[in-house]
Amino acid sequence: MNNNYRIFNRDSLEFIKTMRDNSVDFIFTDPPYNISQYSTGNIKFSHRSDINNNIASWDRDFDPADYKDDFLRVLKPNGNIFAFTSYNTIGRWHEIFDPLFDTFQYFIWHKTNPTPKFKKAGFLNSCEMIVCMWNKGHTWNFGKQNEMHNFFESPICMKSERLQNPKHPTQKPIKLLKHLIQIATNENDVIFDPFMGVGSTGVASLQLKRKFIGIEIDEIYFQAAKKRIIDEVGYCLIYEENKCRIVLRVFVHIVV
Repeated sequence: MNNNYRIFNRDSLEFIKTMRDNSVDFIFTDPPYNISQYSTGNIKFSHRSDINNNIASWDRDFDPADYKDDFLRVLKPNGNIFAFTSYNTIGRWHEIFDPLFDTFQYFIWHKTNPTPKFKKAGFLNSCEMIVCMWNKGHTWNFGKQNEMHNFFESPICMKSERLQNPKHPTQKPIKLLKHLIQIATNENDVIFDPFMGVGSTGVASLQLKRKFIGIEIDEIYFQAAKKRIIDEVGYCLIYEENKCRIVLRVFVHIVV
């Protein structure tokens, strides 16, 4: 049994400072967008279940500058960073990281089933942006020309893929995550997600035979991520309360 799948119930800003230099091939994460102040709560209906429009209270006070030095320190020289972002934070990402990488670009995820606006007051929020940063010498795995487009269409998480308990308001579809991991990394590369949520990036990484390190501060979301990863590969190294536990489907072994 190896330590290819490691997850931590910690504050990522504190924990990343303990990570080794040049230990990560790909930082792929979905940090807060700082939009909780705009939340209007779930959209309620009498004839169907609510539409999830309730932005979590933790979606605030994020500044990419706080992670700049440690992101650069743990990332390998030929590694890259992909981070989901929004209209109100993409400028800050560009300000901080564009001078540090040879290329700073964006990728668009077009959601084919976005949350509706029944009053038809403005555009639907049908696109999300991903900022992408890399240096010369990074190896890509594009198979076809159409894989080189900085655009991807897929529905948001629905039905069996959408976790119901807990229900994370920004859970991303595995199909989208696998597409980006496939073209940006190689087998056995180390993928690091400091805002792991319910573990979707971890599941996508493991399905593509990548190694994974994830951090999630919320205990409820962390437990959901742990279950998904264990269900995927049969075990995971879990770091909680200053102990490392090798968690299997059938038993737990404590490692001091």
